[in-house]
Amino acid sequence: MENKNYNDIPKEMFEFASVGDLKHDQKLDTKPIGYFKDAFLRFRKNKGSVFAAIIIGLLVLYAIIAPLVSQFTVSYNDVYFRYTLPKSPISEALGLDFWDGCEEKELTQEMFYYYYAMGEETGHNAVKNQTYSRYIKKDGLKATTYYRFRLDSYHSNGVVFKNVTADEYANIQKYQDETGVQVIYPITEKSKRPTSAQDSTNANYWFKTYTENGKTYVDFDDEGNFENIYRRYTGRDGYTSTVRVEGDTPEYDYALANQTGYEIRVNYYEYYIYYHTYVLNDGISEPMFLFGTTNYGQDIFTCLASGARFSFFLAIVVTLVNFTVGAIYGAIEGYYGGKTDLIMERISDLLSAVPFMIVITLLKLHMGSASNVWALLIAFFVTGWIGMANSVRMQFYRFKNQEYVLAARTLGASDRRIMFKHIFPNSLGTLITSSILAIPSVIFSESSLSYLGIINLSTGNITSIGTLLSSAQPYLTTYPHMILFPAIFISLLMLSFNLFGNGLRDAFNPSLRGAED
Repeated sequence: MENKNYNDIPKEMFEFASVGDLKHDQKLDTKPIGYFKDAFLRFRKNKGSVFAAIIIGLLVLYAIIAPLVSQFTVSYNDVYFRYTLPKSPISEALGLDFWDGCEEKELTQEMFYYYYAMGEETGHNAVKNQTYSRYIKKDGLKATTYYRFRLDSYHSNGVVFKNVTADEYANIQKYQDETGVQVIYPITEKSKRPTSAQDSTNANYWFKTYTENGKTYVDFDDEGNFENIYRRYTGRDGYTSTVRVEGDTPEYDYALANQTGYEIRVNYYEYYIYYHTYVLNDGISEPMFLFGTTNYGQDIFTCLASGARFSFFLAIVVTLVNFTVGAIYGAIEGYYGGKTDLIMERISDLLSAVPFMIVITLLKLHMGSASNVWALLIAFFVTGWIGMANSVRMQFYRFKNQEYVLAARTLGASDRRIMFKHIFPNSLGTLITSSILAIPSVIFSESSLSYLGIINLSTGNITSIGTLLSSAQPYLTTYPHMILFPAIFISLLMLSFNLFGNGLRDAFNPSLRGAED
C-alpha cells in the first residue's frame, strides 16, 4: 500500500464542520437492574429449573388445598373400604374402564357367582355392568371354567349383617321412606345359611348353597336360577320393613330379634351413605376415593396431602431456624477468625461427630412417643445449622479483606454493621441456594425416619409420607396404588428441588454454571 504524506494534502480538500454535524454519546435509556432481578432474569432462561419451580408450586398447592376441600380427614377410616381402588368422578360419568375403582379379575365359577349374585339381589353390581367373558382351561383330563370381568371394589362388600337397636332400625326405615333408597334387605334363614366356617357369617349368601370339601357352591333351582333363602314373613311386630314391599302383607322378614335389638342385612354401600349423611352428617356424601384407600381404610388423597403439608411445614421451620443460627455462628467465626474461629470450629466439630440417628433415637427414648414431632424438631436443630455455619464462614473469609470492607472499617463502621450490612448481603446468593436445597433434605430425612418406624407420626390428624410408604410396602404386588401415589409425590419433589436448586445456583453465581454440587 502506498504511503501518503497528509501534510501534502491541499487545503482546498478540507471543509469546516458545523456544530450540528458533531456526534456525541447518547444517554442510556435502560434502567439499572438490581441483584435479585438480575438473578431472576438468569434463572428464567433455565427452562428445566422453571418447570421444576412450577412442579414444586403445584405440589405445595396440593398440600395446602387438598385437606381443606376433601370430605375426608386423616383420622377417617372404614374397615369395609380397605384396599379400595382409585376412582374418579370423570371416569364414572363417562363410563371409562380407567380410574373407575375396578380391577381385572380372572376367577373360578364359584367365586364369580358369589360376586355376580350381589348385583342380582341389590342392583349394585360388583361385576361391572354384569358383563363378563368365560373360557375353559384344561389340565389333562380336568377342565375348569374361568370368568374374566372387572370387579368393582366399591360394591364388592355387597351386603353385611348389622346388629342394631330398635331405634336405629326405625331410623333406617325412616330414611328409606324419605329417600326411596333400599338399605335393608330380607333376612336369611339361619338354618339355610352356608355351613362352612368361612362363609357362615357372610351375608352375601342370600341364595341356596351346599358345602363340599369345606367350600361353598351355588345350588341352582331346576331352571338354573338363584334360589333365595329369605325368611318368610312371620307376622311378628318389628320384624318387617315397609320399603320395596308390595301390598299390605310383606312376603319376607327384614330383621331377627337378638339381645341388642335386631339383626339385619344391609347393602353396605347404601348404608355408608345413610350413616354419613343421615346420622353423622359429616359432609361425606358417598364413598369416592380419588387415590384409593390404605390397609386401614384411610383416604390416600387426604393422607398424602396432610403428610406433605406437615413435611413442608417442618422443612421450612427447620431451614429458617438453622439459617438464622448458622448465619450468626458462621459470621462470627469468619469475621473474627483466629482463636475465636478455632474454638467455635471445635464445638461444631464435636456436634457434627454425633450421628443424627443416635440423636433422634435418644430424644425419642427420653421424650416418649407422645412427643415425636418435638423430638424430630430438636434433632434437626441440634446439628442442622452446622452446614449453614460453614458456608457463611467461608463466605466471610472470602469477603472480609475486600476493599469495600476496609473502606467501611476506615470510616468507622462497627463490626456488626460490617458483618451484616456489607459482607453478609454479598453472600446471600450462595446461602439462599443452600437453604433451598436443605428443604428437600429435611423432607427426605423425615420420610426416611417414619418409613423405618423410628418416628411415628400417625397420630390424630397427622401422618407422614414415609408412614404411607411403609404401610403400603407389603401390598406392592396386590394393591400397587397404595404405594404408587406417595412414591410419585416424593420422587417429583426430590427431582424438582434438585433442578430448582441448580437453577438458583447458576442464577446467583454464574461463575458456577454447570458445576456439580
